[in-house]
Amino acid sequence: MKSHYATLAAGLLLGLNASNSQAALIDRGGGLLYDTVLNVTWLQDANYAKTNGYSTTGRLSWQDAMQWADNLQVGGFDDWRLATITDTGSPGCNFAYGGTDCGHNTQTTTSELSYMFYVNLGLKSIYDSQGNFQADFGIANGNLAVDQADVGLVKNLRAYNYWSGSPYAPDLDKAWQFNTTFGIQGHNPKTELQYVWAVRDGDVAAVPIPSAVWLFGSALLSALYSERRRTATILPT
Repeated sequence: MKSHYATLAAGLLLGLNASNSQAALIDRGGGLLYDTVLNVTWLQDANYAKTNGYSTTGRLSWQDAMQWADNLQVGGFDDWRLATITDTGSPGCNFAYGGTDCGHNTQTTTSELSYMFYVNLGLKSIYDSQGNFQADFGIANGNLAVDQADVGLVKNLRAYNYWSGSPYAPDLDKAWQFNTTFGIQGHNPKTELQYVWAVRDGDVAAVPIPSAVWLFGSALLSALYSERRRTATILPT
């Protein structure tokens, strides 16, 4: 009997683990999206600087973008920032069609913006990793007439450059940025006016237990309790 319930308990744990690993981007409500892989929370509105009236276009210089994120208060949190991009390989831009910190199909493990674009949203660069043209690139499948779109759970994603919060070390008058029109990562002078997208570390809510798993767990606990009472009843005094 103990073995039977141990098997049920193991099934419950596997169900919980499976439910927590299926989704990479979860809508937490209140305009917040949680990335379960990077363990960060994004604003659902990718042009919130315009939506909340901070900028008439949503485009800011790098210094203003940093200040905007630092002063931002959304969902009861005030620890927002711009996404990070890590300079890998030799210092500066190691341009390539894939696998580096700069250019097309860039590393997703070292860039939060690249991970969002390529992994969470499943978007494509204008060139594949072999340098071949891809017609369905960017946020609008190659339609350059579209400069804003809702993609997946993300709202108001603009087809242009987005600032990261990472300075460009070889030239500190520049900072790293990601272009969602063509799916290309690079750098620009900090004086350029570009879009901003806020992110914060961690989750904003406890991960809910799916109803099916919750019901299974409740049934298991009830069965364990009943078995314990039955065993206690037949024990000699």
